[in-house]
Amino acid sequence: MVVGVIVAQYVPRGWFHAITWLLVGMALALLGLWRGRLYALLFIIGAGLLIGLWRGSVSMAQLAPYERLIGHTITIRGTVHDDADVGANDALVLRLSNVSVNGHALAGMVWVSTTSKADVKRSDIVTGQGKLAQGFGSFAASMYEAQLTHVQRPEPGDVARQVRDGFADNVRQTISEPEASLGIGYLLGQRRALPADLSDSLRIAGLTHVIVASGYNLTILVRLARRLFARISKYLAALTAGGMILAFIAVTGMSPSMSRAGLVAGLSLLAWYYGRKFNPLVLLPLAAAVTLLINPSYGWNDLGWQLSFAAFAGVMILAPLGQRYFFGDSKPGTVRQILGETISAQLATLPILVMAFGLFSNVAIITNLLILPLVPLAMLLTFIAGLGSLLLPITTAFIGLPAQLLLQYMTSTANYFAHLSWAQTTLTITGWVVAAYYLIMIGLIVYMWRVTKFSLRDSNVVE
Repeated sequence: MVVGVIVAQYVPRGWFHAITWLLVGMALALLGLWRGRLYALLFIIGAGLLIGLWRGSVSMAQLAPYERLIGHTITIRGTVHDDADVGANDALVLRLSNVSVNGHALAGMVWVSTTSKADVKRSDIVTGQGKLAQGFGSFAASMYEAQLTHVQRPEPGDVARQVRDGFADNVRQTISEPEASLGIGYLLGQRRALPADLSDSLRIAGLTHVIVASGYNLTILVRLARRLFARISKYLAALTAGGMILAFIAVTGMSPSMSRAGLVAGLSLLAWYYGRKFNPLVLLPLAAAVTLLINPSYGWNDLGWQLSFAAFAGVMILAPLGQRYFFGDSKPGTVRQILGETISAQLATLPILVMAFGLFSNVAIITNLLILPLVPLAMLLTFIAGLGSLLLPITTAFIGLPAQLLLQYMTSTANYFAHLSWAQTTLTITGWVVAAYYLIMIGLIVYMWRVTKFSLRDSNVVE
């Protein structure tokens, strides 16, 4: 199905009516399920491909109206989908969903930059004017130097965002910058609040993944909830962890990486509750198919979606196989596990990052080993600092001191390694090199699996 959605953008419009792909795909799926033979797997694969073509074709048709608007000055109205960002020349960058152009509703998302100094928050409804340009990544279109004419903040509005911002303000009363923004990034996934220089240092040092709202932050919270309540009641543990997933998604927003992380954590938690395990080789394509059925544009060169799934494959497939191949049956300790997962995630995402940015972090493994084991503690201390400021304002002078010291160590480490002359390397690769790289990696995975006989079912993100 994933391949079908991706291929749909290259299929000439009108070649087949979209419903044709769906009907033929459903027929193949029923045939494959009815026969119950090994060769019936080919029918299932073909069904997934055709259903993906159907979903992708429908989405492409919905985005077609943008084509005739490119190059024209229009009035656009939409809902701010994610936190506003600061781009080049201090421009405000907005990602709009629920878009309407000149009063007509359109599908897809639009990337907008503006020099207007309006106070824009996630879930605000904005209206602006400007010349529409071609889209990129998962965006149907873009607009540069738009003039915002109206900003509307619905009531009660985005309650989760208000709670997050209020708690972040309490954290900043007890922890100074830039450490406060780093702690908030760990705890709440609010990466866009980071100062530009610290954000650059984290990127060069290969640490951006622990700030971006994604699987790592969510996994820490889900595992904590499950382990705290599992001894009391399995039902309570599952309910609490499930609440953590929903709350974290509500606070951080539904980004492509967050969609994947929430779905994977939810399915893994459900399997754990019923005493079963998900094979990552099943969970990975299932999560990819579901996210693309909901929003096919994720598969059309959305870097966050690609990196999220590549990193997940590295951590859940490559890392445990590598541990078993090199160290046998001995259970990895904290340091070895973090090192193995970091190297595996780096290897799995390397070609995508290099192709997108032309850069490779040479210090990522070192910085991750120095900082990653302390992230759960940093999240806990940041939470205590914010809660203490809220409940006992008189304690603000010292309640945030432990978090301040730990976060200062992290920022100093990131800045030190990021400013080394050899911290990153410039590389240029083609799509064929990326394909060859992943084929070799798949070959190595198959080889290690055959040698170790390791069952990937033992990999679970919530345990």
